[in-house]
Amino acid sequence: MAKKRILLVSGILALALAIFLSLPQNWYIVKALIYQKPNIDDMRLFHNRTVDSGDVSPWHFSSNYGSVVLNRQADSVLTLYKATAYLVTVDSSLLFEAYFDGYGPDSVSNSFSMAKSIVGLLIGCAIDDGYIYSVDQPIAHFLPEFDTPSLSSITIKHLLTMSSGLSWDEAYSSLFSMTTKGFYGNDIAALVLNQHRVSEPGVQFEYRSGDTQLLSLIISRVTGKSVSQYASEKLWKPLGAEHPAYWSLDKEGGKEKAFCCFNSNARDFARIGQLVLNNGIMDGQQVISSDYLQSAIFPDTTLVDPELGGVTNTRYGYQWWYIRYHDMDIHYARGILGQYIFAIPSKRMVVVRLGHFRSDEKQNGHPLDVYRYLDIALDMVEKAE
Repeated sequence: MAKKRILLVSGILALALAIFLSLPQNWYIVKALIYQKPNIDDMRLFHNRTVDSGDVSPWHFSSNYGSVVLNRQADSVLTLYKATAYLVTVDSSLLFEAYFDGYGPDSVSNSFSMAKSIVGLLIGCAIDDGYIYSVDQPIAHFLPEFDTPSLSSITIKHLLTMSSGLSWDEAYSSLFSMTTKGFYGNDIAALVLNQHRVSEPGVQFEYRSGDTQLLSLIISRVTGKSVSQYASEKLWKPLGAEHPAYWSLDKEGGKEKAFCCFNSNARDFARIGQLVLNNGIMDGQQVISSDYLQSAIFPDTTLVDPELGGVTNTRYGYQWWYIRYHDMDIHYARGILGQYIFAIPSKRMVVVRLGHFRSDEKQNGHPLDVYRYLDIALDMVEKAE
């Protein structure tokens, strides 16, 4: 009798689970269960929209290109975290590049949250174009869903600096988190528009992918173009990218998953870093205003950083990370599996690292491998001089 009861209960639970998973709003859970953790080649799982390239501006090669090699320690660091690409430019020329695990200069892979830094730049372009008049403009001007007493004070700047105080759940290991649903789900707009306020905007920096996604919705609404189309016109073509990029969508013909899923290669990602070094100029063209760019790449010190104990925010600007290292200002974009674009103005350097893993340890709020990749590049440049 007990065995029959157990079988009956098991059957009921299995039926209930099947019904739960069959509901359209829960299909993302099935995907999450099948594919488990995100992978750098996940664009194959999704529909994608092309970010068209235009006239190519090929990279120049440094006179020292090919003569600089990885030492044993550098090679061990790149091997440890399963790098697929490591690239260094100096003075707008390629100094070094290496590819691993079957990847090459033309290989396309996911940038993950480096995409956030691209969205941050696109907001600057939208301001330059007059679609947005100020970072202090309330987002309710563009998203009527936020025209409520509790949400109407949230501004573009609050989204840029991730200080919106919104209810986005930045959990990566839960099947039911908003981040998981955003990655595997098929209605990213509904997900981010259906939030409430949990804290006062403009007070503390708290990392929220939903803030970036809202910025992308604003870009699309004010320009009347997809985020991919606007990125092509304002960044990818002016930067002279060698290849089209691909932005993964929530469904066929849907919205870009702007917080995570811009897919390209190391050489073209490096162009974004070069734009930062050039103070917004590429090939003599002012791609993005220098004033906006400088605000974007330095931290907003009016905010506090609760992750580091409530100290002043010294890590995050407008969707860009910042680190002070060896008395140098370093501005960088980063993704969850160790995707990095570093811009080091004092050394006229750009460093790109792509791969499968990053360190779980942090130092001053930055992943530990960040310091290792910077050390490798700085050592290379010193030896090449």
